[in-house]
Amino acid sequence: MAKVTVHRKSHFNAAHRLYNGEWSDARNATVFGKCANPHYHGHNYELIVAVKGDINPETGFVMDMKILKELIELEVEEKLDHKNLNEEVEAFKTMNPTAENIAVVIWNILREKIKSELELTITLYETPRNFVVYSGE
Repeated sequence: MAKVTVHRKSHFNAAHRLYNGEWSDARNATVFGKCANPHYHGHNYELIVAVKGDINPETGFVMDMKILKELIELEVEEKLDHKNLNEEVEAFKTMNPTAENIAVVIWNILREKIKSELELTITLYETPRNFVVYSGE
């Protein structure tokens, strides 16, 4: 059976501050630069969710894209869009909301909702030139 990867693109806007509470403001500024701004800053995140698996012979789908779209809207966009990640998203109250950590959190959320026999990869663009990829490893 042919393995195919389907992709769904999405986006959300969110503010965050990169900061380690155990460090001084000076060390945070040195490590995180402008991203340590105590008044936060925002990004227009671009998200690509990739699902890989066998094509279902009855439907011709790897995964119904309508279901994937709804999962992303409900589980990612509604929870992250127009939020202050540090203040309003539970996971980031104790975790630095770097692009790497955001991608892992999204993967963990969606992994619970997508059939385990399907491979899942998250690609998250924080800027057009800075992005991360996470596949659960």
